Amino acid sequence: MKNTKNLLLTALSLVVLQSCSEDETIIHLDDEVALESSYNGTRLKTLSIVPKALGNDSAAYTWKLGNEVVGNEKVLGFVSEQAGSYNLSLEIKTAAGTKTYTTTVNIAQETVTYSKHIAQVFDFLPAVGQFVNKLPAYTTGNSQTEMVANAAADLVGSAPKVISLGGFGGYVVFGFDHTIVNKPNVRDFKILGNGFAGSSEPGIIMVAYDKNKNGKPDEDEWYEIAGSEYKNPNAIKNYTITYQKPTVEDEKPNNEYIKWSDNQGNSGFKVKNSFHKQSYYPLWFAQNELKFTGTRLPDNYTDQSGNGTYWTGKQYAFGYADNASNDSEDSNIDIDWAVDKNGNPVKLMGIDFIKVYTAINQEAGWLGEISTEVGGAYDLHIK
Repeated sequence: MKNTKNLLLTALSLVVLQSCSEDETIIHLDDEVALESSYNGTRLKTLSIVPKALGNDSAAYTWKLGNEVVGNEKVLGFVSEQAGSYNLSLEIKTAAGTKTYTTTVNIAQETVTYSKHIAQVFDFLPAVGQFVNKLPAYTTGNSQTEMVANAAADLVGSAPKVISLGGFGGYVVFGFDHTIVNKPNVRDFKILGNGFAGSSEPGIIMVAYDKNKNGKPDEDEWYEIAGSEYKNPNAIKNYTITYQKPTVEDEKPNNEYIKWSDNQGNSGFKVKNSFHKQSYYPLWFAQNELKFTGTRLPDNYTDQSGNGTYWTGKQYAFGYADNASNDSEDSNIDIDWAVDKNGNPVKLMGIDFIKVYTAINQEAGWLGEISTEVGGAYDLHIK
């Protein structure tokens, strides 16, 4: 063994590994399950390592670098912050016993300069809200594809602008030109918004890595960043809301403007206020109803005046977009907080895609609906 290198790959600690000598052989314990003798990738790019001929879905998988566990799913999303060659092992446990397989991962230096900022917007669909059709601006005839491009024009690069996600469920999906590495014991990325003390509009953050290596967040599994309210008994998992497209549009204020209903037996109306006269329903969306499902956080706005004149929004402790001011550590996100759909913590070496959606369904008097705003995002590890 030679050339000890640092590899930042797990959510737990910094793994120090040794490269393989040229004459070292890789031994497979049988032909039933196997890894390639080696895999090749590039620094700060996800390399999906898929074991061959796996037929036992009930097996337990443990990926290790040295003695450090770096993954517990069948497919490993491997990412390295440093170029080099690394020893990787896979332990598979079934009712019949445990077997271990090994391979070498070769990581080359990239030939381009990565940006820390958003590089691409993949999807955008706001719920209803007073800034919808304005942030970003809708032009008559714009399609869904064109509105995604409009959102990208505002979010991509080093000088982003704010877009609005509207009420509960409205979302945006974006990615970077590299994989954001999950470094141990530090926060990994920041999402920008327009929150400040007394004005927090929390959005839930989902993350994914490019498991199928096609550069798109299509069939990849999403993991929720479990923020401070994830285990709050008043948070509602699998909350679904449906908004009805208004049959009549008018510029006047309207307290019964857009009807909504949810899967908790509740219904009501979104209000059109006197400050924003355009349609609050996304005009490029052809269907007559919008439906979103996600985790609903507890209402966070309260009327401090008692007469509806002064509303403030409570900031949650950590883990949400548009929740804390941009210059605060509280707006930084740790990939270690990710959980799967069953609430189990997951080990992710890095992420390629981020989704943000509005997590509150509340009207705050004259302020209108609580709507998450996103004004960019960046990798905290790239300067």
